[in-house]
Amino acid sequence: MTRSRSHLANDAWESLLTAHAALMKRFAAEPIWDEVSMREYDVLYTLSKHDGPMRLYELGRGVLLSQPALSRLVERLAERGLVERAADPADGRGLRLALTATGREAQRRVGGRHAVDVARAVHAALTDEEMRQLETIGRKLAAQGETASTHRDRQEAAL
Repeated sequence: MTRSRSHLANDAWESLLTAHAALMKRFAAEPIWDEVSMREYDVLYTLSKHDGPMRLYELGRGVLLSQPALSRLVERLAERGLVERAADPADGRGLRLALTATGREAQRRVGGRHAVDVARAVHAALTDEEMRQLETIGRKLAAQGETASTHRDRQEAAL
C-alpha cells in the first residue's frame, strides 16, 4: 500500500523533528555549554550571521523562542556584555541588537566546539551524498518558511 502525499509529508516532518530532538539532546549533553547555554548560543549565532545590528523581531525569526522569552534572554546577554542594544535610527521606539566583541568571541569559542560535535554526529550517520541532499532539502524547506513569514509580515504591516 502506498502512502498518500499528505501522509508521506507528515511522516517526513515527524522524522525530521525526531532527528532534531535526538541530536539536540546529544549536543546538550556535550560539556561545552559552561560559558553560554544552548539557547544563548542560538541567539549569539543568529546575531553573528548578520553583517550589522538587527531588530528583535528579525532575531526572533531565527530562534525558537517566544518574543517575551527572547526579550528576557537578550536582556541577560546584554547584562553580561555579550550583546549590545542601541536605539534604532529609523524608529526611535525600537532597538537594534548586535554582538559585542566579547559576545563574538564567546560565539566563536563555543561555536567551534559545537561544530566539531555536529560534524561528528552527522558524519557518523550520513554519507557525503546524503549530507549534500540534506543540505539541499533543509535550504528548500527554510526558504519556503521564510517566504511564508515574509508574506505574513506584509499582511500584518498592511493592517
